[in-house]
Amino acid sequence: MEKSYSESYKAAGVDVTAGYKAVELMKEHVARTNTPGVLSGLGGFGGLFRPELAGMKEPVLVSGTDGVGTKLKLAFLMDKHDTVGIDCVAMCVNDVVCCGAAPLFFLDYVAVGKNLPSRVAQIVAGVAEGCVQAGAALIGGETAEMPGFYPPDEYDLAGFAVGMVDREKILDPARVETGDVIIGLASSGVHSNGFSLVRRVFDIGQKSLDRFQDELGMTLGECLLTPTKIYVKPILELCRQVTVKSISHITGGGFYENIPRCLAPGKKAVIEKAAVPVLPIFRLIQREGDIPERDMFNTFNMGIGMCVVVPKDQADKALEVLAAAGEKARIIGQIADGDTGVEIRG
Repeated sequence: MEKSYSESYKAAGVDVTAGYKAVELMKEHVARTNTPGVLSGLGGFGGLFRPELAGMKEPVLVSGTDGVGTKLKLAFLMDKHDTVGIDCVAMCVNDVVCCGAAPLFFLDYVAVGKNLPSRVAQIVAGVAEGCVQAGAALIGGETAEMPGFYPPDEYDLAGFAVGMVDREKILDPARVETGDVIIGLASSGVHSNGFSLVRRVFDIGQKSLDRFQDELGMTLGECLLTPTKIYVKPILELCRQVTVKSISHITGGGFYENIPRCLAPGKKAVIEKAAVPVLPIFRLIQREGDIPERDMFNTFNMGIGMCVVVPKDQADKALEVLAAAGEKARIIGQIADGDTGVEIRG
């Protein structure tokens, strides 16, 4: 049988054989993510997955989609492509778990100006690592070579996750009550939001990224490229052991935009500013950019990547469970009566 190859298409900037090479290089990474539900390998028109429904009364699918955003500009400058895939997975699965759902599978989409198989394999290696951390299978994806649309040395990365939860276990903000406690889970850094502002503040270039920052304990580039933390397994364990009422993933829009999404009408979140472990990178951003504190809390996670609302009498147990799962967690506020929103005190 004649192999697929087009000299004309290659002359237009699309090398289909490079795509085949990329798939070969990524297979070992994808294999790491296989779970019992996976029914298909790479190469089909669709990824097949058979979910385990035993013990579920009314299974509900939960989906989430996102990309890495302009954080990718730093990966281009540093020529480091093996971690942004973790960010891509994290932005999706961290949203899905906010419903109490366990991620089942993930698919990615990589659009490149030029298909460099080794670079695509690095990107997918990061996606696979993120899937392993989340307990999800990477069952498919797409690599699109788009000359003239993206520069040869740039690409975009996005994806989506599908999870599942029993309907009676879906987390519902309507259950949030006055007196409930807000527990914050530490972030690993800036995660994958606010990078348009970050790049403006630091006037990002190779020199600024390579500069060692004493207060960060590393170069600026290393700090900013730190992957988004994936909270799936600790959160699912927490849901098994305590009554979790609602969860907020602190992404773009920071505290003021995201925390209200996990509140019931007529309830507000009162955050004690002194309890928020603001990371050095955020102090540096605020100082270098002369950014008002409110704008910082309205743009970045400030050191808290997830907020979990639990009953006050279960707060200590929740902290124990999270600590056992390796999470740095602390009480950062409580629920009070008032217009739905966020009040930061102190």
